[in-house]
Amino acid sequence: MYYVNREQIEKRLLSLPQTIEAMRLVAAQWEGTLLQGLAQERALHLALEAVTDIGSYLIDGFIMRDAGSYEDIVDIIHGENVIDDPLHGVLLRLVRLRRPLVQDYYEWDRKTLHPLTMELPAALEHFADRVNRYLLSELGESSRPH
Repeated sequence: MYYVNREQIEKRLLSLPQTIEAMRLVAAQWEGTLLQGLAQERALHLALEAVTDIGSYLIDGFIMRDAGSYEDIVDIIHGENVIDDPLHGVLLRLVRLRRPLVQDYYEWDRKTLHPLTMELPAALEHFADRVNRYLLSELGESSRPH
């Protein structure tokens, strides 16, 4: 029997709408201000942390192969059919931003709207839907957190 931490997955899924909204607002109002640049940077960071956290919980809970990197997390959930091919490509591009956002943040271009800021809102909604469908198909309705 699997132990999937649905509660922690759910908390992260529930955080995505705010991140999605922030990205949509930043993209719609983009003027390249410092505040917008910092908001974009944080939204991208939150998105990639949520995706990798959820992926890690799925990998651990369903006893999938061990991930050796953030890209590996995305590859594994793709290989296990949690996410489809187009989403796999978008999420790989997202997790590849981790180093620039977290370690090389002093070099991040805060004056430019990153292409993923416009692409991710729909991708994150699709990701949440795919994760929920996967959990439902593997565990059924009774395992949902209350």
